[in-house]
Amino acid sequence: MFLVDSMLYLAYRLYQSIVIILFSPKPPKPNQHLTGPRIAVIGAGLSGISAAAHCVGHGCDVTIFEGRPSSNLGGIWSRVNQTSGLQIHSIMYRFHPSIHWEKGFPDRERILDRIRALWERYNLQGKTRFDIRVEKVVEKGGQWIINGEFGPYDGVIVCVGTCGDPKMPKTTSEGEFEGKVVHSSELDGVDVENKRVAVIGGGASAIEVLEYATAHGAQGVDIIARSEKWIIPRNPFVDMLLAAKPLGLEDRFSFLVEQLLRRFFYRDLYDLSPTRKGLWESTPVVNDQVFNQIRNGQARWIRGDLERDVSDGVYVTRRARGIPKGGPGKSIHIPADVLVMATGFTRPSLRFLPDEMFPDNYSPPSWFLQTFPPGFSSVCAINSTYVNALGTVGNVHIGAYTRILLMFLLDPSTRPTEEAMKRWVDCIRWIKTGKNGSALGFFTYAELILWLLGCILVDTRRWKWFLFVFFGWGVAAGKQIK
Repeated sequence: MFLVDSMLYLAYRLYQSIVIILFSPKPPKPNQHLTGPRIAVIGAGLSGISAAAHCVGHGCDVTIFEGRPSSNLGGIWSRVNQTSGLQIHSIMYRFHPSIHWEKGFPDRERILDRIRALWERYNLQGKTRFDIRVEKVVEKGGQWIINGEFGPYDGVIVCVGTCGDPKMPKTTSEGEFEGKVVHSSELDGVDVENKRVAVIGGGASAIEVLEYATAHGAQGVDIIARSEKWIIPRNPFVDMLLAAKPLGLEDRFSFLVEQLLRRFFYRDLYDLSPTRKGLWESTPVVNDQVFNQIRNGQARWIRGDLERDVSDGVYVTRRARGIPKGGPGKSIHIPADVLVMATGFTRPSLRFLPDEMFPDNYSPPSWFLQTFPPGFSSVCAINSTYVNALGTVGNVHIGAYTRILLMFLLDPSTRPTEEAMKRWVDCIRWIKTGKNGSALGFFTYAELILWLLGCILVDTRRWKWFLFVFFGWGVAAGKQIK
């Protein structure tokens, strides 16, 4: 087993080295004059830094606007727990071709280190403006002005993500609980040794709380999950196969895969598998250990709704399998010394963009390629409009989306009309039989790649840009492909 692991490790390092050599754009020299289009990047998180690095690597100047101080470089990764880390394998989280991982599941510090290294490697320090919250983006003469004073810019890349401030709901008894109450992103230093921990929420954050609590000697953990969530193995091959489904929708074959998961992964915990929600309908949780911890008595998974907190814990309406949230159940008392709200984050607003980008039936996620507002080919919102997916937000599509934007800016003949952008949305709706944007509310990674591929192949004027869009070849110093 050690020999196999060593061979896989060496193969992964070799693979990354090849990717770095073939696909990493050359960083500009310090103070080099960049002659390509000027781009405003909103957000200094993982996606924003990656997109900016691609831009300057191809000779386009950028300004990165970040509403928080410099300590927030890295976005949500700068604001979560020290013990946070990837649940998916890092091969699915290569957010820039120059990134090199030493292990499959890096922790928060390693991820932040890679983001900062990328920021420095592409000389983005002097191009980043911290403590400037973007309030208004206005088009003037075909270019863009930020907050009425910065610009003009030829294009805008929006990378505000989907996680803003922690969402901390109030309990119904207004603070009767006598123990400690924290958000799942604020666990650093919280003492849980020999204590009972109750977790409100059943998503990826709840699993992280479980890992933290068991690692720090908690007496027991109760996860109170209001909604059904699929849990899939923490195995890169399985995860990539599931994300390789060409269309992100439930079909006649989905049931077979879901039954295989129930039989060989859930096994004796079959009751925890969702009944009313398919695997290809919402973002699954990727974890192996949670089932082991339930089996050995370290944790309980309770399907239910929070009723109220009391001095020594909470009361929950425990529902049977198949009963939807808010439905009938049995009221039970769950004792706790620490109450953790794994209730997610508020979603950052996109309302700093012009109102014309939010027409009826064509508001996010129902945009062209899910990122371009219909009628505005010079604005691209990367990883800021999606709702659910099976795959990853930190991979090669960041570069592809950025280069599609650059293609539109460098070659006006490739720009789609507003009607064409809306037709694309309507087509995806028809193919997936979705309504009012739901068709783009869930996608697989393979489906996303097909969207990008179709964008190039559908118009012969874009064919010469194929190698640039997908591999980053053919454009340097902002010069157009001939």
